[in-house]
Amino acid sequence: MAQEASPAAAEGGHAGHSKTLWEQIKEGGWVMFPIGLCSVATLYLIGDGILRTSRKRVAPPVHEQSVKALFRQGDYVGAYHFCKENPSPLNNVLRVGISLLGDGKQVAEEGMMGELAKENSSMQTYISYLSVIGVCTPMIGLLGTVTGMIKAFATLGAAGIGDPSGLSAAIGEVLVATASGLLIAIPAFGAFYFLRNRAADSVHHVQDVINSTFRKMPYESLAGVHIGDEELYAAIPNWLVQPGDGNGQATGRISSGATGQLT
Repeated sequence: MAQEASPAAAEGGHAGHSKTLWEQIKEGGWVMFPIGLCSVATLYLIGDGILRTSRKRVAPPVHEQSVKALFRQGDYVGAYHFCKENPSPLNNVLRVGISLLGDGKQVAEEGMMGELAKENSSMQTYISYLSVIGVCTPMIGLLGTVTGMIKAFATLGAAGIGDPSGLSAAIGEVLVATASGLLIAIPAFGAFYFLRNRAADSVHHVQDVINSTFRKMPYESLAGVHIGDEELYAAIPNWLVQPGDGNGQATGRISSGATGQLT
């Protein structure tokens, strides 16, 4: 009886053996390597996207309050330099708007919307890679499925049904590769839509800050004034320049310290 029980126990222990994670990964075949790289990239992009789309990073409250305080004082030059010395998506947009105050409301608003579009594009570029991963990883898993099926049928054709272990290993590669691709793709797509909406919310918040900050801006009093240190290259056409006018720069832009340009 003892001798009969021993083989039965051994057989039961063998049947109950569960494969380790590493053994299951090896069954997936070579496609597990690119899928593994995609999983690492997904984790990095999710973490980076959460940081990039945070309201506190896109529009730090201290930046908003500082610029508004300078606007209340009418210190647009100080506001410009503050934005330039403390870069953030919000300050980058405000800096462009301040530098264009002398060109009128329409030009200033168009400049800020253009800069805001650039900041939004910068955030969306990294987020879109999650969508690429979400599309590619199932395809990689499908490739593993096809190669696994080819091996399975090749094993079946060469050894017949007398070698079930080889056939089961090939089928295991099919299942592991497919499941792994989907396991990465589903979170990647979920994170893509989450971060895209999070970025849109941050952009809308920046728009609200711009609207409140530039409300009742005295554009008439600032007409023709250039704020900032960006070099201006536009000049009066050379055929209209009178002798003695020097380099032909437009009379609305004069040296620092005068009323035409504030730096």
